[in-house]
Amino acid sequence: MSSMINSTGSFDFLYAHLLTLPPPLLPPGKSTDPKLTDQIASLYVHPAIEAALHILNADLPSAHFLVRHMQDDPQFEAMYLHGILHRVEGDYDNARAWYRKISSTEVFRRNWSSEEEGLAFVGRVEALKKKREGDKGALGEESVREIREVIKFCVDKFGKGRVEDARGAWKQPDDEGHRKIARDMVSGGKGHRDF
Repeated sequence: MSSMINSTGSFDFLYAHLLTLPPPLLPPGKSTDPKLTDQIASLYVHPAIEAALHILNADLPSAHFLVRHMQDDPQFEAMYLHGILHRVEGDYDNARAWYRKISSTEVFRRNWSSEEEGLAFVGRVEALKKKREGDKGALGEESVREIREVIKFCVDKFGKGRVEDARGAWKQPDDEGHRKIARDMVSGGKGHRDF
């Protein structure tokens, strides 16, 4: 099927294919289909949409690269995807922090009626991973529904067309305190993993 996607290359076709893959729910270890990474990037869609597509393919490094460049107001959809990404990789405290940070935004409220509802979902996924409690199929469906709603929001906001210059989407926290936290997480041993 990947060769068909190469020849077609359309957002709709690739997105439909990604929705047939196993749902992004638990830490995947590796991307579902590594051949799709380049095909997703070759769409040149808005970086938030690209990050969401990478999450659907369980390509968390590619998604993380993108959302880390869009982690402040007004890039709430990317901030939400950052939380989803951490939920999928099993960093539940970090996921909860991102969910809390954007819980009052329109993109979050399209999925959850309250912060508590979104956090409860993160808790159910955590219980599945750590205690093997819960319905994996139902949680997988809820995970896909959540990501689909974020993609729908992004497509409504940015469209599906090519974005040749994405620099306008990059938004980093402006204050030195945020930059220090980011540096400490990447090189100071205070992050979820070492780089």
